[in-house]
Amino acid sequence: MRDLSAFPITKRWPAKHPDRLQLYSFPTPNGVKVSIALEELGLPYEAHAVDIGKNESWTPEFLALNPNGKIPAIIDPNGPDGKPLGLFESGAILLYLAEKTGKLMTADPASRYETIQWVFFQMAAIGPMFGQVGFFYKFAGREFEDKRPLARYRDESKRLLGVLETRLDGRDWIMGDYSIADISMLGWVRNLVGFYGARDIVEFDSLKRVPAWLERGLARPAVQRGLDIPKRPG
Repeated sequence: MRDLSAFPITKRWPAKHPDRLQLYSFPTPNGVKVSIALEELGLPYEAHAVDIGKNESWTPEFLALNPNGKIPAIIDPNGPDGKPLGLFESGAILLYLAEKTGKLMTADPASRYETIQWVFFQMAAIGPMFGQVGFFYKFAGREFEDKRPLARYRDESKRLLGVLETRLDGRDWIMGDYSIADISMLGWVRNLVGFYGARDIVEFDSLKRVPAWLERGLARPAVQRGLDIPKRPG
């Protein structure tokens, strides 16, 4: 039995199975990246819902694991050298899980770095830009009289979708084979055209390869399961 008591987060979200990887998350585009990866990899894990609607990610216990105050975060009781390891930032967690299992990312050095490049593309570009579209098109920002911010993020999101469209020329997946690069982006593209309702303003249906890629990704059973993990309270 692993002792995770050194992690304050386990006081607020106790581990029923401390020998399993502990996931602290909420089903947002960032959160589901890790749950999808875990479902694809088949690693035993225990999911804890950190309700961002109640600002639970800003509690002292969560901040002790992730000082950035954002979901997701993990504790792997079987980390390097057999010691428990806590990690935050979804991209770093995806890389860790891929390297831990030897799956969802090739061992070839050149292809490995190319995969990392596309994960960073999501983290530095797609995530922030699509999130701003959501704010200015669906959430509080839609009340702003000045529509220039929305136009700026809309146009940049269209450009980023164009980058993906070009990359998918002749490929079913970002790297040819399904990888953490695809997992990093599926939830964000899904939210942009679905939950945010921005399908028309980013001219999503003018694309051919990205919609087909999204459909392929969402058809994967592990993706469907991961999109609802951890379940929202209530």
